[in-house]
Amino acid sequence: MSSLPSRTGRDRQRYENNFRLVSGCIPYRLIKDEETEEDQSVDFVNKLEVLMVSSPNRHDLVFPKGGWEDDETVLEAASREAMEEAGVKGTLREVPLGVWEFRSKSSCEEDDCFGGCKGYMFSLEVTEELEDWPERENRQRKWLNVKEALELCRYEWMQRALEEFLKVMEEEGKLRTEEETVKDSSKLEGECEIDPWYCFEVN
Repeated sequence: MSSLPSRTGRDRQRYENNFRLVSGCIPYRLIKDEETEEDQSVDFVNKLEVLMVSSPNRHDLVFPKGGWEDDETVLEAASREAMEEAGVKGTLREVPLGVWEFRSKSSCEEDDCFGGCKGYMFSLEVTEELEDWPERENRQRKWLNVKEALELCRYEWMQRALEEFLKVMEEEGKLRTEEETVKDSSKLEGECEIDPWYCFEVN
């Protein structure tokens, strides 16, 4: 059993202009091997894998997300959801991939749904996968290449978030050498300065 339960209920849920505020992330990892490390012309999409999780009592796959509550920042909410739903920790990019408005079937079944959700999505470079996590009994996680993830995204707004994620990855040049990564590490300061249970701090 997980040592930290998932948050439940809507007592601390944030709203804005009748939209329920949601925070989530696209967890990812880079695949490294001898063949691609020396060939920098390799399409970076083929070296990326993203993590999706199953929805409770359904077969579709989604990215970790959930309600942004009033005692946490939007970054903390995204990291908490990644840990609770997918059992992963990592380095969260503090600039959102975007903000999307959508309707949530599950939330609209509740009395407190005023018509839709506004979701903030971030990217999370995974550095640790937990063997046990709060929603392990209700969700399965699956690593997918980008093409598979795009095909399996049930919701258009999640597809758009994934497309924006790819643009960001390309712009930030994630296919850098280790030396280049060290040189640019100073750009990451201020990211994910939150509870280390949910996400690692970047010094």
